[in-house]
Amino acid sequence: MTRPFLFLASRSEQVAAEDEYASLLRLGGLRPSELVRVRMEAGTFTPVDLDDYAGVILGGSPFTTSVPPGEKSATQRRVEAELDTVLAEVQRRDLPFLGLCYGVGTLGRRAGAVVDGTYAEETSAVEVRLTDAGGRDPLLHGLPARFQAYVGHKEACTVLPPGAALLAASDACPVQMFRLGRNQYVTQFHPEMDRAAIATRIEAYRHSGYFPADEIDQVLARVAGADVEASHQVLRAFVQRYRHALVEDDVATATATAVGTAA
Repeated sequence: MTRPFLFLASRSEQVAAEDEYASLLRLGGLRPSELVRVRMEAGTFTPVDLDDYAGVILGGSPFTTSVPPGEKSATQRRVEAELDTVLAEVQRRDLPFLGLCYGVGTLGRRAGAVVDGTYAEETSAVEVRLTDAGGRDPLLHGLPARFQAYVGHKEACTVLPPGAALLAASDACPVQMFRLGRNQYVTQFHPEMDRAAIATRIEAYRHSGYFPADEIDQVLARVAGADVEASHQVLRAFVQRYRHALVEDDVATATATAVGTAA
């Protein structure tokens, strides 16, 4: 029996929170039983036994990690402190991890990246380009060398963490995706969002500084014409790769146990 994925969410806006979970299920090809959601902003969520899960997916967040601690709410400080303990284990064990936007600030900074507002992007669709390393990465196999994806963030990675492999970039944001170890992936763009999902997100965060609030109609118009289907492959590939890897692990463990019992 395979283990579910753990989805760590931090959106207090109910419409955005429910839509994010639904988008991950839909675009990741997951059943609800395969994606256990933890609402980190709702209260203490650690300790977490990561052996119960096939991998960890960290959703996007309204939190900005690079602002001074004094400008963070008590909820954000608690979430980031607890999340840091989870990420420490992910790093130590090189566990399957996919951080969607918020992973840049959390896992990235923890691993030694410089994350600040230099390469912030307003909500839009951009062309993402795979690097040579991205073209060779098993998770990105079959992905076009150039594809459209949705972005919208107040901070980004200015300097990669030591040992990271840069997998994708864009004109306005030189770090759109990187990998740590063999199994830890972080995207600045949003592979979990299609046209309907980003429209919901835009409405939910129209007054949050991702774009001028009085330009919401223009923002909706500029994302509506983008074809971001290829970007969803990143999410699907992560699910398929680590779901299958655990099926093989479970079979191998069961076989070894049976052999040992028979002996």
